[in-house]
Amino acid sequence: MRSKTLLTSLVSAALMLLAALLASPAPQAQADLPARWAPAGKAKIHPGVQMFTKGAQCTGNFVFKDRVGRVYVGYAAHCAGKGAATDTNGCNTRSHPLGTRVRFADDATVVTNGTTVGHGTLVYSSWITMHRRHTKNRAACEANDFALVRVDRRDRRKVNPSVPVWGGPTRLSIAGAPAGTRVYSWGHSSLRPGDAASPKTGTSLGRTSRGWGWEVYTATPGVPGDSGSGFLDAKGRALGTLSTVQLAPKPAANGLGDLEHELRFAQRFSGIRGLHLVRGTKKFSPVP
Repeated sequence: MRSKTLLTSLVSAALMLLAALLASPAPQAQADLPARWAPAGKAKIHPGVQMFTKGAQCTGNFVFKDRVGRVYVGYAAHCAGKGAATDTNGCNTRSHPLGTRVRFADDATVVTNGTTVGHGTLVYSSWITMHRRHTKNRAACEANDFALVRVDRRDRRKVNPSVPVWGGPTRLSIAGAPAGTRVYSWGHSSLRPGDAASPKTGTSLGRTSRGWGWEVYTATPGVPGDSGSGFLDAKGRALGTLSTVQLAPKPAANGLGDLEHELRFAQRFSGIRGLHLVRGTKKFSPVP
């Protein structure tokens, strides 16, 4: 008698659980996952896409995702900054707030706005975060220059994570790019019409800013508008993000933020659960 009552109770509980599951809507994580990436050659939003924030133009670096499948494009935090071009300290330079709208574009020049290919929202800025946390680490304040723009849901199927021409990234670079090794990038400054000068190859000059940064020489060097663009190491791993153009003591050298440091900081303080770099669908090749 006792076992029969227990069995009846278990069956009833199982049926109630099953009914609740059937009545519940599909988990948001499944609804948010893109069905697939756009083909690499046809994607409108990708590493190297032009990004406009309150009129300022920068270049996207890499594609990221979170635990529930939302899609992000990274660029430099100073792209949403309110300071002058010489204000490079993210801990004391003001920024446009989170929630600021960002426009993805192609073929913009100094006289045209280009073709709008999508929109997104600024959801993370290392500058805003360091300012709020009263960060005192001088190296981080100078080199942690990374922000994330969440791609609008209706534009997600326009995205591919592959770097134009080079392919990749294959994964996040941990060892980095020791001095003398090759680096690869794609910049899309509106100061340079067309794509002929967008693919860049160069050489690492080594680490800077106590591990938070790198210096590189490339042909051609990065110019304003290339800011935020991603750099790959010799094996196609995501190395860093373009932050500065140096005038001295190494004229035309570019300063990068180290993506491993920047991403770890974002994973810790952005509040975006499961934030991670997305690998390119196109195989990395150092020969264009």
